[in-house]
Parts: sequence; structure tokens; C-alpha cells
Amino acid sequence: MHEMSLAIDILRIIEDAAGERGFRRVRTVILEIGELAAVEPEAIRFCFSSVSEGTLADGARLQVVQVAGQGLCFNCHQAVPLAALYDPCPACGGYPVNPTGGTEMRVRELEVE
Repeated sequence: MHEMSLAIDILRIIEDAAGERGFRRVRTVILEIGELAAVEPEAIRFCFSSVSEGTLADGARLQVVQVAGQGLCFNCHQAVPLAALYDPCPACGGYPVNPTGGTEMRVRELEVE
């Protein structure tokens, strides 16, 4: 489950930010996850809860904001919504569709004390 390593990386980002900005506790982590990022929101919540025990993020709420998948069709040259990697273009049915959005995962915001 790669969500565990992602949760560890999220905690490192939080700890680095705490070192730079001097906060002592995190109440909420707002995380953006693209629909095409192959990250399960419930799995990342579970893993984050586990890795954050005993840290400044212990008990923090992990709020997941889904980012829609987007792509550019090489066949019809349109920017289109993309539900899954390697799907055909919803406009023309052609291939390939190059993903242009919704593949990312990032910590967008922290609510801290």
C-alpha cells in the first residue's frame, strides 16, 4: 500500500513547516488529491492517522479535496474531463488523451496552533 509512504511524506512536510514557522500542533490538514493520482482517500486517512500518533499532528483531521481529472486529446485537440487514465476521449472517442490535471497530490493548507 503506497498510501503509507505518502502519509509519511505528508508528516515530513508538516514537520518541516513547523520547524520553519514555529507552530506546535496541527488541527487540520487539507490535502488535494487528483482523481487520476491512484491514491485512495480512505486509505490515506487511515495511514495518516497511524503515522501521526505521538507527533504534532496526532489527532489532526485530514480533509481530502478531490481534483477532477483533465486531459488533452491528441486526436481532436480538445481539453476534456478525464475519469481514468487511458480512457478514450469523451468528445471524439479517440486515443491517446494526455493527462493535464488531476494526477497531483499536495498539502494545500494546515490549520495549526
